[in-house]
Amino acid sequence: MTTSTRSFPRLFSLAFPVALACAITCQAQTDVTTWHSDAARTGQNLTESILTPQLVNSTNFGLLGTFKVDGKVDAQPLYVSALNLPGVAGTHNVLFIATEHDSVYAVDADTGKQYWHRTMLPAGETTSDSRNCNQVVPEIGITATPAIDRTVGPHGTIYVVAMSKDSSGNYYHRIHALDITTGAEEFNGPVQVHATYPGSGDGSTGGTVTFDPKQYKERPGLLLLNGMLYTSWGSHCDVRPYGGWMMTYNQTTLQQTAAIDFVPNGSDAAPWNSGAGPAADSSGNVYTSLGNGTFDTTLNAQGLPSQGDYGNSLVKLAFQNNKLNVLDYWTMYNSNAESNVDADLGSGGYMLLPDLIDATGATRHLSVAAGKDTNLYVADRDNMGHYNPNNNSTLYQELTGALPGGVWSSPAYFNNRVYYGSVGATMRVFDITAAKLSTSPAQTTPTSFAYPGTTPSISAFGTSNAIVWAAENGNTAVLHAYDANNLAVELYNSDQAPSSRDHFGVGNKFIVPTIANGKVYVGTTNSVAGFGFIHHISAPLADGDYTMTNQFSKLVLDDNGTNVSGSVVYQLNPSSSLNQKWFFSYNGNGYYIIQNVSSGLFLTEPNSSATPGTLLEQATPNNQDSQLWSLTRSGTGYTITNKLTKLVLDDSSHSTSSGQYIDLYTPNGGASQVWNLQ
Repeated sequence: MTTSTRSFPRLFSLAFPVALACAITCQAQTDVTTWHSDAARTGQNLTESILTPQLVNSTNFGLLGTFKVDGKVDAQPLYVSALNLPGVAGTHNVLFIATEHDSVYAVDADTGKQYWHRTMLPAGETTSDSRNCNQVVPEIGITATPAIDRTVGPHGTIYVVAMSKDSSGNYYHRIHALDITTGAEEFNGPVQVHATYPGSGDGSTGGTVTFDPKQYKERPGLLLLNGMLYTSWGSHCDVRPYGGWMMTYNQTTLQQTAAIDFVPNGSDAAPWNSGAGPAADSSGNVYTSLGNGTFDTTLNAQGLPSQGDYGNSLVKLAFQNNKLNVLDYWTMYNSNAESNVDADLGSGGYMLLPDLIDATGATRHLSVAAGKDTNLYVADRDNMGHYNPNNNSTLYQELTGALPGGVWSSPAYFNNRVYYGSVGATMRVFDITAAKLSTSPAQTTPTSFAYPGTTPSISAFGTSNAIVWAAENGNTAVLHAYDANNLAVELYNSDQAPSSRDHFGVGNKFIVPTIANGKVYVGTTNSVAGFGFIHHISAPLADGDYTMTNQFSKLVLDDNGTNVSGSVVYQLNPSSSLNQKWFFSYNGNGYYIIQNVSSGLFLTEPNSSATPGTLLEQATPNNQDSQLWSLTRSGTGYTITNKLTKLVLDDSSHSTSSGQYIDLYTPNGGASQVWNLQ
């Protein structure tokens, strides 16, 4: 193992003596605990208040350093903020890295300190060989992105699936549940993966299909949903016999709760999705795209494949009555023809869109998927469309040829836009209007992305300051940043700085950028690279007295003439009173104290409450985070965010009446949360 004794300190020695750098450290509010940020797999971080299009450029932003690890990093790095660690003072932001050498690392995301490193290999075992397949080389260990649940176990738990083999040539998959503060095994883990399913398809004997561990790798990212861990199993270069498996496990016992083979009476159809995890909605339904394989064109009375074989389909399923049951599906009219030439849906990730209103005023629950055939498919999750042997008319929307080169990646969503990076093509964005995607790209990047294309991630603060981040594969990997509202504008790429300052190693096919609290993390073939601000950036606002005018109400923040600690704060009509003057004092670490000039009291988030709608108060100094505030530029004004709770000053009732209380609310980018300071 190579640690960060030389390379990783650069991540902080350059950046963190300066004011903004500590703001990045102290912000520490965003968690990235699953593949592509959320269960819908949108790739959004909408709480990023540090990275802005105005500041992300090669002058201010670049490679801070790398953390060397013992194997390839195919899993997306995950991030937990403000974590208490045994024997370590204070709270710390921690990056979790999994490698193909069957290792998991917990690393301080701001200092590079390694807190723990655990191997998933039992005594006498090694990582798996590549199984005569060029997909994951030279070894197979932890391929799927783990998943973290901060509420399970004594301190929070990270779930990991690891592959290994013994000296006799036997192969194993094991599910591990590790304490995120120590790496210790929990819940009597690990447990070996076994499964059977009724059927006569590949790998069956006597009417039962048996999961053969040597034929599979856990490639799609893990999903945690309603107390269960969902695992999905890809093949090794389509080498038969194999099928399309998904299994669920209880989070706190690690006992298997259900298993399904999507082709129990056929073959193939394994989901691998270029590493994308299955998606899930708020009702507990799970969605995945299946690879090339058997599809039964003869349907039963419910319109489902008569033998239960769903190869090359979009599938909706749920855990019901202690089983995984397919509820709905869609496949194209020429499904088997596409499967026969390996032009299937299994190479792309499935993404759910938020609720959308169509032209008739109806609410639509939509999803998008794409694979190797260059088409973009939009499915209605309430009525996916099943199978029509004549055409694709049962699908909600199809954009034929919209993704040249095909998709070996996943999309991202932001603010009524869908972003795709197909193979050998520019990244393109499709606008959503009346619950329909634009039939052609609204914008494209100046950059084309070679195989496997790119999976974008997005940082924004509500709907403001949106940036699209994309990793480019190659012998010299490149991190790109684009203006999310105008993809033609490239803000930064890691080739721009002179003397190869920001080069970070060899590219890794399906890696996804992780964005949290002012930094971007990218996995490579032997490390994780960290990017952030590398030069001093001055305080966003000079110290001094200011009036605070709400952009929506046009009213001014006022202490209402009271000198009582704990009194609430109002918005009133503008006046010349000192009650409406607030002294802003920068603490050098990215935060301000805000003191009323008349009362001498400080703006305070009361009782450390993180409940949206909490009334804003003024109080005597307490030297706590409840009285520290960060400023994020939003147009001509600022959003003002409490350090402790991450809630923002808001006229949430949207009142223009003088005398209305001001409260603290979840950031949403609205004008009622923006304040002009004069």
